[in-house]
Amino acid sequence: MKRFFAWLRAIFGRAMDKLEDPEVMLDQARRDMTQALVANREKAVQAITQKNRLQGMMEEAQRKSAQLEQQAATALKQGNRELARNFLREKATTDATLESLRPTLAAAIETVEQVKVAIKRQEEEVRRKTAEALALKAQWKQSQIQSAISKTLEGLTFENEYEGSFAAARDKIKDKQAEAAARQEMMAGSLQGKMMQMEDQAMDFAADEELKKLEEKLGLATAAPSTASETVSAEGVEAELDALEKRLQQGQQGS
Repeated sequence: MKRFFAWLRAIFGRAMDKLEDPEVMLDQARRDMTQALVANREKAVQAITQKNRLQGMMEEAQRKSAQLEQQAATALKQGNRELARNFLREKATTDATLESLRPTLAAAIETVEQVKVAIKRQEEEVRRKTAEALALKAQWKQSQIQSAISKTLEGLTFENEYEGSFAAARDKIKDKQAEAAARQEMMAGSLQGKMMQMEDQAMDFAADEELKKLEEKLGLATAAPSTASETVSAEGVEAELDALEKRLQQGQQGS
């Protein structure tokens, strides 16, 4: 039962929405104005018809009055005064009717003229309202199109929602570059230290050579220890060179 009433409410709401549609309301208003104009025109036709009937009665009374007067004159020419009197009496009655018709006809003519003016104004109003209805319907269509465009664009976003991912990637790349620079710096420092160590060893070797020469010159040293020292020093230098080359190769392979 609840579903049935919900269905009825939905049908009623849809019908009301359709009835309250501006386009439907404008069409209905235009039809009402047109029907009212048609009805007023019909009433104006009836009023003009009545005015024309009064006009006809007035003209008929005028012709009859003139005819009776002419007949009375003819009777007098013939010496028949009694007949002339009768014609004049009938003419008096006709003239009385004619006098009573004059104000009625004047009022009818004034009313008809006012109705004609009102009909023209109403026709102009109907034309103006029709043009206004067309403009309003165009505005309604335009608003519907704008609403449809707005609903279509509701899902679009132009915010830089991917900036977080790009920033994280940039930070990671910068960290990796900094790490690589640190490794290169460490490697450079290590090589420089090794080179300085080799220079020290070379200087020590040169100093030992000078010391050996001085000892030989003074007769304070023998050749055997000096040979052993030269051998040990040369072997140490070669070992250091081999170890340095291995480290350099390992560093290049790791990078």
